[in-house]
Amino acid sequence: MYIPKTYTVESVTSGHPDKICDQISDAILDECLRQDPLSRVAIECFGSHGLLVIGGEITSNAQVDYGYIAQQVYKQIGYDDKLEIITQVFQQSQEISSGVDIGGAGDQGIMYGFATNETPELLPLGVVMAHDFALNITKLREGGSAPWLKPDGKVQITIEDNKLKVILVSTQHDSLITSSELKVGLYEKLFVPLITKYESYLPDSEGKKALFIINPAGSWTIGGFQADTGLTGRKLMVDTYGGLIPHGGGCFSGKDATKVDRSAAYMARYVAKQIVSQALAKECLVSVSYSIGMESPLMLRATNEKGEDISHYLNEYDFRPQAIIELLNLRKPIFFQTAKNGHFGNNSFSWEKIL
Repeated sequence: MYIPKTYTVESVTSGHPDKICDQISDAILDECLRQDPLSRVAIECFGSHGLLVIGGEITSNAQVDYGYIAQQVYKQIGYDDKLEIITQVFQQSQEISSGVDIGGAGDQGIMYGFATNETPELLPLGVVMAHDFALNITKLREGGSAPWLKPDGKVQITIEDNKLKVILVSTQHDSLITSSELKVGLYEKLFVPLITKYESYLPDSEGKKALFIINPAGSWTIGGFQADTGLTGRKLMVDTYGGLIPHGGGCFSGKDATKVDRSAAYMARYVAKQIVSQALAKECLVSVSYSIGMESPLMLRATNEKGEDISHYLNEYDFRPQAIIELLNLRKPIFFQTAKNGHFGNNSFSWEKIL
């Protein structure tokens, strides 16, 4: 089995510094694709204490105000301070473009996709729960039922024998609310509704209970870039499978689909889901590797929960970059939404569809 009996995974809210950078990078990508679907984009951001640096390479006919988009995303997330923005964006290297122009991969690398029949989302239970709690913290704040919540936050879930063991929530909050008031409010508005939803996963043996932890370090009133630095692509495990399976190392956000770091990882997840949904395996790990400028993968393999090779199921799928782009419709401005609450498990994404 790929999923251990005991494990811990995390998610973060949309106001976490790294996720701010992911969202800005993908908002810029979307604007390029909106104006020019053939845009090639590799944008990364660094944010720290009132400063935002936007850097990267873009080849596109789009006319984009990077600073304006960044400030709008920052405000939409829930921050009202103004950023000093430095932009260093240049045209993509022609040496890279020459290989991509003929349908080759935009980079070399290794990508993985995974699915398990453990949950309806075909993701590990802890990953689903962590994203659900993080998303609902944001919903409570944006919906007005918990106005004392602020944008930054983290959730950590520990699972033991497919049962919930620990829920740890750390969240930024208004300075006017006390720690005890915060804990009572979150327990009533966040924990109770979601625990009811996941009731079947609560410990069922006598004397065993799930442990709820809220802001164990005490007050947290300063968050986002005012408290910490953020970088595009630093939450790779939050974006994927919680560190429970391998990761090739390349991030997703800010990259158009010619970059196989993104598109091939989506394709690998898509195929793993098809295999598990058809009951061909209980768990499926798809691995693929590419050479920059070459169309066909150098390696393509699938294994099941027993570690058995089931690569023959991959024969009906085309892993060439352009074929992936066409199958999953990846030239549309759809990526901003992926930069929050993980890239997998949301059925509105094309790579999450089951045939």
